[in-house]
Amino acid sequence: MDLKPVLKEKFGFSDFRPGQEEIIKFLLDKRHILAVLSTGAGKSLCYQLPAILFSGRTVVVSPLIALMNDQIAHLRSLKIPADKVHSHCNFRQNQATLNSFINGETKILYMSPEKLMTERI
Repeated sequence: MDLKPVLKEKFGFSDFRPGQEEIIKFLLDKRHILAVLSTGAGKSLCYQLPAILFSGRTVVVSPLIALMNDQIAHLRSLKIPADKVHSHCNFRQNQATLNSFINGETKILYMSPEKLMTERI
């Protein structure tokens, strides 16, 4: 599969950074991979691009709330439905977000580890 047209159309990039395309192809083949990339190497694209290509929804677990919020703002600017569940959101917001995700309105859901591991959101 040629991923460059999707990369350009959805994210506005002409080419991948080193390692990104290989990581994405592993994921698209539904294979497990451990990818260790330095800061600024483009890790987010490695799960965001497959997330929009897969028919289902994607949960991203991140302990960094500020980074999570930045990622969501960027995805929304690209018209990719993304949202978050974390401790800075109140119960009502988190419930609405989860309902949106369950109903298929949100494609990518970012969750903090503590919210993922608790029954009460």
